[in-house]
Amino acid sequence: MENDTDALIAAATAVRKKAHAPYSNFKVGAALRSTTGTIHTGCNVENVAYPEGTCAEAGAIAAMIAAGDTEIAELAVIAAGAEPVTPCGGCRQKIKEFAGPDVVVTMATTEGTQFSMTVAELLPGAFGKGHMGS
Repeated sequence: MENDTDALIAAATAVRKKAHAPYSNFKVGAALRSTTGTIHTGCNVENVAYPEGTCAEAGAIAAMIAAGDTEIAELAVIAAGAEPVTPCGGCRQKIKEFAGPDVVVTMATTEGTQFSMTVAELLPGAFGKGHMGS
């Protein structure tokens, strides 16, 4: 039986094939497991008017919210490359909005290299709800 991370990598791999990346040809897939146990996926969607595209992580988060879930339990991102690709700065902030500091984010390549970090490690000193005041 595959573990939770393997299931997320498999889901991210499958959705990556659906990415719309005709300009960069850099396809990215993301899959997250919400705290309800549901897996939500997203892929990058490029637009000829850079930077109007959507990142895979943002797509997975949007799918989660659209499904009625609100909290990330684990996330995986996959792309082709020599090293695993980390989420961009904007996506790190989006992930932080819906994930606690100890939530694990696994980054993987299509060749099987993986490494994991927590949300706190990905976005140290993050801007959060506490900064908004009361």
